[in-house]
Amino acid sequence: MHPREVVKPAIKESAASVIFIHNHPSGDPEPSVDDIEITNRLRKSFSIVGINILDHIIVAENGYFSFKQKDMI
Repeated sequence: MHPREVVKPAIKESAASVIFIHNHPSGDPEPSVDDIEITNRLRKSFSIVGINILDHIIVAENGYFSFKQKDMI
């Protein structure tokens, strides 16, 4: 995923804030290195256009992971 693909609809809808959410079919909600990297790239990209990221949540069979709760966003 490229940040522009995510930023574009948020700008089009005049979003002030967004929450990202995706699932991990493996059942483990812990973020992968890729999850952390894309979250950081999205945070930088959205900051440039003035849109706040409230959270990035990963949902899995064994629970969920919130970047906000872990002070990673």
